Amino acid sequence: MPRTTPRTPVPRDVWVLVAAAFVIAVGFGLVAPVLPQLATSFGVGATAASVIVSAFALSRLLLAPAAGSLVDRLGERPVYVTGLLLVAASSAACAFAPDYWTLLAVRGLGGIGSTMFTISASGLIVRLAPPEARGRVSGLYAASFLMGSIAGPVLGGLLAVFGLRVPFLVYAAALVVAAAVVQALLGRGSMPHRRTTSGGRPALQLSEALREAPYRAAVGSNFANGWAAFGIRMALVPLFASAALGAGPQAAGIALALYAAGTAAALTFTGRLSDRFGRRPVALVGLVWTAVPTAFLGVSGSEPVFFALSVAAGFGAGFLGPSLQATVADTIGSDRSGGRPLAVFQMASDVGSILGPLVAGALADRVGYGWAFAVSGASLLAAVPLWAGRRHRLRPDTDAAPGHAAVREE
Repeated sequence: MPRTTPRTPVPRDVWVLVAAAFVIAVGFGLVAPVLPQLATSFGVGATAASVIVSAFALSRLLLAPAAGSLVDRLGERPVYVTGLLLVAASSAACAFAPDYWTLLAVRGLGGIGSTMFTISASGLIVRLAPPEARGRVSGLYAASFLMGSIAGPVLGGLLAVFGLRVPFLVYAAALVVAAAVVQALLGRGSMPHRRTTSGGRPALQLSEALREAPYRAAVGSNFANGWAAFGIRMALVPLFASAALGAGPQAAGIALALYAAGTAAALTFTGRLSDRFGRRPVALVGLVWTAVPTAFLGVSGSEPVFFALSVAAGFGAGFLGPSLQATVADTIGSDRSGGRPLAVFQMASDVGSILGPLVAGALADRVGYGWAFAVSGASLLAAVPLWAGRRHRLRPDTDAAPGHAAVREE
């Protein structure tokens, strides 16, 4: 049965993080369209330019465990601010890079900072969100990041007319401002019944988290989400639009924008659904809803069908983020840190987003795009059994306000 509790206000500190997420996402979108062009300006080919993009993701993946340990030792806020400043320094260094190898090195440094603030931001959301509103807060944070990632490329294209290096300097300045705001304002809001600093019980160890079936389900689902929703969407959709549909890059851009619009529409309510009805049903809807249109993208024979399936897949993806993030938050609880479990949760998505395009690209070359997208949809459905055999019950959360209970799925 759904819970019927009064609507809990979002703490001010969460709004600080939401605003920072928007600024970060806008900045990332500023540099994403011009980074490959900056790389090729040093006389390298498309492959070398792609390595610049991959270096960021690879350093995020490799350094995630270390970032999780830092969160457990130092706390979320200092790691978050340090991570932002590292990415700011990396972005500024990209603007002044004299050659390709310098650009590659400093871009990798940005990946280290990125994983630091990503994991610590997740930890702060766990700590600051009221237990009875974790899904809603996770959805709000995801929506803010998504809106920034949509606005960023538009602004980046406008700034690029002033030179390929200008967006990197603007991004660096925006990150410094975001770091200053977080440092100054985070922890100064009024937050009854919440702890804002590390303390309470010892940090949740990864081995403890892995014993919790909901956490394992969230990690597996995040891997599938990274494979299909992030990797395939960015790598295979543009290629399919050009090679199979004979459409130009504009069609791929429209499809990606429609996917994002579908996700944004779902995020307006899926977090609340997760809080009201539990994490499992919302996650299951998200997995199936994303899987079906993704699987059929490869056989869409016209642009209108291609666009419609893109919207549908994006809408399904909007069910996954809040429910998976809230499941991990439920596992960790509000009175301790969980840097390592959060790092593994993030790494699952990163690994999926790296492996997915590789496997799908090989399938597309050998047996066609239909199989490539079908296997991507199947990866999402493969996560469905991870949620099987669980019953839902309410269990009081140690930090919950009197009269409230947090959903725990067991």
